[in-house]
Amino acid sequence: MGFVVPSRFCGPPESGNGGWVSGHAAALLEPGPDESVTVRLRTPPPLDRDLQVVHGETDGRRSLEVADGEHPVAQATVGAALAPTGIPAPVSFAAATTAGEGYEGLAAHPFPTCFSCGTGRERGDGLRLQPGRVAEGDGAYAAAWVPAADVTLETVWAALDCPGGWASGIAGRPMVLGTMTAQVASLPAVGEEHVVMAWPRGGEGRKYQSGTALYAADGRLLGQAEATWIAINPSAVRPAGGSA
Repeated sequence: MGFVVPSRFCGPPESGNGGWVSGHAAALLEPGPDESVTVRLRTPPPLDRDLQVVHGETDGRRSLEVADGEHPVAQATVGAALAPTGIPAPVSFAAATTAGEGYEGLAAHPFPTCFSCGTGRERGDGLRLQPGRVAEGDGAYAAAWVPAADVTLETVWAALDCPGGWASGIAGRPMVLGTMTAQVASLPAVGEEHVVMAWPRGGEGRKYQSGTALYAADGRLLGQAEATWIAINPSAVRPAGGSA
């Protein structure tokens, strides 16, 4: 079975968006409604290349490994349901839109090509999420999102991905996704207003933890995720100012 990351779904210009890639791996495992999937990214996922997938078991749970020849790319494992506790309540779509006006990526973005939050992407091509700090939100961020016609599990994982990085401080120190655990109860409705909430969950050394949640306009929790981010050397990226 092949595994291809089309160049459209990049994060940095030459590798896949961590959330989309993780969501694609999760989709291949076909998790049930009471199951989450944990994906560990081992190396930047290459674009437009046929990667190999091997299904198996890890500690009695369904799993798979994605590789580029001899080089491991990702490992995904089905797990227990995530507890919907400690998740901030959603702000309104209008409040999320206002928060997005303060999106730090508009001033300088480490990866402006990113499918999820890149400022160099056209609307309709990328998600163009603009997570911004919520006023009096105790460190929480919010992003307004109206999904387009190509909503998939991969798209939802991408939406749950990057807001967590901004909540964890990616504006001050570039980071890449290391591990992501997510559970999606329902895909969002195309053309309707949604809100992604994100919040920091601490960190140590080069590792930072975040939480994210996707809400429908009526307040229903559609999906949630926990992620670990790895800080990288700022000299390894070229921040780009301004929005497209």
